[in-house]
Amino acid sequence: MKEYDLYIVPTPIGNLADITLRALEVLKTVDVIACEDIRVTQKLLNHYSISTKCISYHKFNEKERVSLILDFIKSGKKVALVSDAGTPLICDPGAVLINELKGVNITALPGASAVTTFLSQVSRADEKFLFMGFMPRVKNQIEDIVTNLKTFDLVFYESPNRLIKTLEVIKSVRFDAHIVVGRELTKLFEEIISGKPQEIIEYFTKNPLKGEIVFMIKRDECKNPLSDLDEKIKLLKNKNFKSKEISVILSELYGVNKNEVYKRVSDI
Repeated sequence: MKEYDLYIVPTPIGNLADITLRALEVLKTVDVIACEDIRVTQKLLNHYSISTKCISYHKFNEKERVSLILDFIKSGKKVALVSDAGTPLICDPGAVLINELKGVNITALPGASAVTTFLSQVSRADEKFLFMGFMPRVKNQIEDIVTNLKTFDLVFYESPNRLIKTLEVIKSVRFDAHIVVGRELTKLFEEIISGKPQEIIEYFTKNPLKGEIVFMIKRDECKNPLSDLDEKIKLLKNKNFKSKEISVILSELYGVNKNEVYKRVSDI
């Protein structure tokens, strides 16, 4: 198997069994593991009897740790980068390191991700979605996202102590939005809840939130382009436009078949 200088290694998002054999082999054989919280990573390593040395690498010391990790690599040591849970660089530290390690052989292992775990058990209209990372904390930023991107399935991370506040903001601008919330994924109390913002708020008011949150705001359903034509037809008729004229005008405006519009004009 080809050797690399730096391995990006996903770790379980909850259930410790959700780790690949290759990931375990890498964590055993590298010289150093760079991790967000040594205490968290140590639990995983102890579970699999791995004794590799760990150093801290988190968002508050990323820049200063880059030179240390580069020194390890220059001295011939192999390094693995992990986050507390899931895949590094996906809303977790690592981007600064990757940007700085020019000419270093890097590979990423496949593995656990809260986003894909969540999406694989939630129904959607198609494969398209927008993953936005953590939802902003500023109210008007949340409102802008929810209002301007309503034609997309929007997926976010959120902390349990902020979810209800976020849902309140969503409710204020899209009260009938369809929300799906996943919490404690892969764990004993895993739960997927769906409904309108107010329904989700009421549920979690009665059932206090714990654990990490992934949630989706489903896109607004596209309306049939002919569904609001009747009103336009009546308006043009009242202006004394002829049926053929109405058919031409509305077919151009709505991009629908002229004969279909003409039949609708005749029926009104």
